[in-house]
Amino acid sequence: MGVVSPSCKGHRYPVEVISPCVWLGFRFPLSFREVEELMLQRGVIVS
Repeated sequence: MGVVSPSCKGHRYPVEVISPCVWLGFRFPLSFREVEELMLQRGVIVS
């Protein structure tokens, strides 16, 4: 069975942005605002 990459077709941001945000939200007890601030530190503006 092969590895299937996640599809983010029709979403506002590319998979390269969505995947780290989802990982941060599940791995650590962070709020949406905290995830947004962490992404901002990496130069990605999300809202």
